[in-house]
Amino acid sequence: MALRIARVETAEGILWGVEGEGGLRRLSGSYPTTRAFFEGGGPEDGARARLTGTLLPQSRFLSPVTRESKFVCQATNYADHIREVGGDPSQVVNNILFTKASSCISPPDVDIVRPAHVRLLDYEVELGIVLKRGFDTTQTITAETLSEWVGGWVIVNDVTARDVQISHMQFHKSKSYRTFGPVGPWLVLPEAGEFDRLFDLELMLCVDGAVRQKAQAREMIFKPSDTLSELSSIMDLHAGDLIATGTPAGVALRPPPALAQAIGGFLSPAARFRAFMRGQLKRAQYLQPGQTVTASIRTPDGAIDLGVQTNRVVNP
Repeated sequence: MALRIARVETAEGILWGVEGEGGLRRLSGSYPTTRAFFEGGGPEDGARARLTGTLLPQSRFLSPVTRESKFVCQATNYADHIREVGGDPSQVVNNILFTKASSCISPPDVDIVRPAHVRLLDYEVELGIVLKRGFDTTQTITAETLSEWVGGWVIVNDVTARDVQISHMQFHKSKSYRTFGPVGPWLVLPEAGEFDRLFDLELMLCVDGAVRQKAQAREMIFKPSDTLSELSSIMDLHAGDLIATGTPAGVALRPPPALAQAIGGFLSPAARFRAFMRGQLKRAQYLQPGQTVTASIRTPDGAIDLGVQTNRVVNP
């Protein structure tokens, strides 16, 4: 049975807990980082504490992934999302990978701050996988061996400033503002036999109660085992590092149709961007201060439930 682990803020300081009978039960160990949790016996501590740990008082949930962790992301990993932003899924041959600044990692109830210069604030619910074991050489990771590398699953909202993304032509800056990475509430630790349920997980995001995104993880183009294998050929990763696996359809962004883009090719970059902004500002789907975003990931039968994020959008 999967453990639901939380990192919480209490009167005693930051502690780790596990969902158990009667509420959240305290882990006996002290884990300053998510890496320390996995390398220092946190999962085993959680299994014991679920039965014998002392109950924790009502506490604020923090991100179970700490800011020492790397934050790696996948782009265009769901076919319907590729179509909605003007692409052709059949032409996708490369797994697009990028990073967000770890300083954007935030609690699951954080107020998302829209920077004063940002007008096109977008949301992206994603399944995050958290490593329990790192690598510094190329590895061949398969669906059958994924549980040897991945320790847990979390909800991620890959908040994005689309006007910055398009005008600067990069992911990192547009997605790394502080508060642009709510993570949690739960770090769900599946048992080895539960990893085949990863693709049953249903992602959903709502704005002010209206559903914007809803899809199953099985719709991913590049599966976690493929992505981790590729990452191992590029970079070192460690226990506690976070990989966000891409977002499904339903985001606010809608690029101009192909004909308009072709005509726009005759314009200067500045003129093209002005035309892009005129079109996007007509879309009511972009987030505005005062709105509330909720994100959830669970299996349809509720057997595995990563919880719910709730975030208000605010001005600086």
